[in-house]
Amino acid sequence: MSSDAALVFVIDDNPAMRASLESLLRSVGHDVESFHSSQDFLANEPHDGAACLVLDVRLPGASGLEFQRELTRLGRGLPVIFITGHGDVQMSVAAMKAGAIEFLTKPFRDQDLLDAVHRGLTLDLERHCRLKEIDALRKRFETLTPREREILPLVASGLMNKQIAASLQLSEITVKVHRAQVMQKLQATSLADLVRISDRIAETVTGAAG
Repeated sequence: MSSDAALVFVIDDNPAMRASLESLLRSVGHDVESFHSSQDFLANEPHDGAACLVLDVRLPGASGLEFQRELTRLGRGLPVIFITGHGDVQMSVAAMKAGAIEFLTKPFRDQDLLDAVHRGLTLDLERHCRLKEIDALRKRFETLTPREREILPLVASGLMNKQIAASLQLSEITVKVHRAQVMQKLQATSLADLVRISDRIAETVTGAAG
């Protein structure tokens, strides 16, 4: 379960339903891991790649809705597709408010489930891409020296080298060298690119540190 391949998880205490869902999902090329209960799911190592969860509302122990909240609390949130034979409007609204992407009442059309799974995997893949981008940006930011980190927002704000030098009481040539290092380390190809990167750093790197 630790590979980067996209994976569909199924949690349903009905063996016949689990087998049916596995067969359907595998018939269109999905990798599937199925579980009898939420406890069985949690006993496995978290999956590293994109994934989504097909989750029965009624499970042994905690309900599917309670388990959805538990996954979020544990930092293992996944796109969730609820399936149930006993759904109602109130339950559906609660699931969607908690972040579920679909709520299907049995018997549902195979295509409706496949469409929801495709949407869930796409959403989670996009989330993984964003996390990888943030991680790469953080690593690049960490290569900056304290002085380069001080100069970065001044350069990104559009100040000239001469203005930055006066502000920090440095020589203009020193600022020029630091500016070049900042551009190189952050892999910025232009001032506009540096401004975009600086904004992302403000949103993610420094925000996470705070």
